[in-house]
Amino acid sequence: MYLCVQFRKLESMKHIRNFCIIAHIDHGKSTLSDRLLQYTDTVAERDFQNQLLDNMDLERERGITIKSHAIQMEYEHEGENYILNLIDTPGHVDFSYEVSRSIAACEGALLIVDATQGIQAQTISVLYQAIENDLEIIPVLNKMDLEAAMPEEVEDQIIDLIGCAREDIIHASGKTGYGVDKILDAVINKVPAPEGDDQAPLQALIFDSVFNSYRGIIAYFRIFNGKISTKDLVKFVNTGKEYDADEIGVLKLGLSPRETLSAGDVGYIISGIKTAAEVKVGDTITHIERPCEKAIEGFSEVKPMLFAGIYPVDADDYEELRASIEKLQLNDASLTFTLESSAALGFGFRCGFLGLLHMEIVQERLDREFNMDVITTVPNVQYLAYTTKGEQVVVYNPSGMPSPSHLDYVEEPYIKGSVITRAEYVGPIIKLCLDKRGTLLNQVYLATDRVELSFELPLGEIVFDFYDKLKSISRGYASFDYHQSGYKESKLVRLDILLNGEMVDALSTLTHIDNAQGFGRRMCEKLRELIPRQQFDVAIQAAIGSKIIARETVKALRKDVTAKCYGGDITRKRKLLEKQKAGKKRMRQIGSVEVPQSAFLAVLKLD
Repeated sequence: MYLCVQFRKLESMKHIRNFCIIAHIDHGKSTLSDRLLQYTDTVAERDFQNQLLDNMDLERERGITIKSHAIQMEYEHEGENYILNLIDTPGHVDFSYEVSRSIAACEGALLIVDATQGIQAQTISVLYQAIENDLEIIPVLNKMDLEAAMPEEVEDQIIDLIGCAREDIIHASGKTGYGVDKILDAVINKVPAPEGDDQAPLQALIFDSVFNSYRGIIAYFRIFNGKISTKDLVKFVNTGKEYDADEIGVLKLGLSPRETLSAGDVGYIISGIKTAAEVKVGDTITHIERPCEKAIEGFSEVKPMLFAGIYPVDADDYEELRASIEKLQLNDASLTFTLESSAALGFGFRCGFLGLLHMEIVQERLDREFNMDVITTVPNVQYLAYTTKGEQVVVYNPSGMPSPSHLDYVEEPYIKGSVITRAEYVGPIIKLCLDKRGTLLNQVYLATDRVELSFELPLGEIVFDFYDKLKSISRGYASFDYHQSGYKESKLVRLDILLNGEMVDALSTLTHIDNAQGFGRRMCEKLRELIPRQQFDVAIQAAIGSKIIARETVKALRKDVTAKCYGGDITRKRKLLEKQKAGKKRMRQIGSVEVPQSAFLAVLKLD
């Protein structure tokens, strides 16, 4: 009996394929996903819309994928029915953690390359992750319908990169649907079927989760061993929490309930969990009665690259903001946060992001999905400060920096970055990197007109406007990818902004001593434009310690108090002016300056 069951399960597992799509941003993977769903009749014609898997308004507006999306397709090949579990992934470097989670749940990957642009930096970075996880790589040359396509040239780049045969590269077009049948055939023939034993104790990896306001937290998982049925008693290994499996099922266009899921399947579980902290992406699900011996080794922990404070505009909204960030973290596991307080802004959170775009998207989602008005402070990276006593202090924000009298030296994080661009833009890009205190490590010609430049740069220099400047210098042809390489000693100072002598801690920033004066001056000029005029002069100063390095003044609104004097002695006018002067002086002592929200993000817009 056991042999029959085992054989039947192996037969059914033969017909499962789990694969993801990896590509650089804007290489057409969402469009190609649409064609795959249409070709396999996963979506009815009346339900279809472009960018079907990008279900956030933000994704559609910006034309980028922010979240990875899982969906199950059914496809008949040579008279046999196959189940294909597709996980669509983002392409931007700021959402690379989403990609790493998708890779952990798959056996194969479609490597999609734009035939008009060729291999880009992010393509290489994600490809190495897929190869490390032993995924079967299927190269696809997309956008073959465009006149600007360069198939031979781009094929040479792919062959150099992964060493495949030229005939293994599939020519396709997400727009017209050309080559979609060949892609599906390649997935079935080349991607290995999942391995696992459905008689073994349950071992399922949570690779994503979402919050539903009616049903609680829905966790997405991939089963490696064992099977799970509705109403089973399950345990999440890392948190130790125990639940009833109220509903399990597979991910079609919506949630599709099933009675039982076995090894190799990708599905979801709903167990009425309401607390965000109880579900951790990378955790293992097992049975209470017959637990697995060890948890599945998940993917690497997320390492935030950038830190910024998020505070509610109204202090009474603090608890609501906490709940909103917790729910958002379920949907975006790369977001980290801890409690923080500020003299100027009250209680809030110090949040860790993977980059500036990630931070912008989180802020936008808090506004749209949770209706939260927030103030975001100046972003900073994580520094290591060493005191004269030899103690190491991890500094996330400027207020945590030890005082100059106790500070020995500071180390800042460095990254190794790779830029792939056309040969004609090499000069301006090298100048940009050198201006950002970078060092050129290597320069390799991938083809006659394509160059890969390798740099070492301080992370603090690239998080603000580096990516935007790189794109404008290269007219959009340069692609950038980076990873952290370690810490180096650096001459960093804390730059404070004072309004009428009062320090605004939310506007303080850590910067290199060579950039401090120019940065401080531009900050003061920008704040002079943004701070509304008061009844008294407002002095805006940039300071390093007790030394003022830049100053601007917002002139007072002036009422003409001498208008009612229509003659007589000059002393009458002088008396009125002196009275006005005394009133303004008193007002300046008791008046407070309202800093508009736009001022806190002014630093990002500095040229």
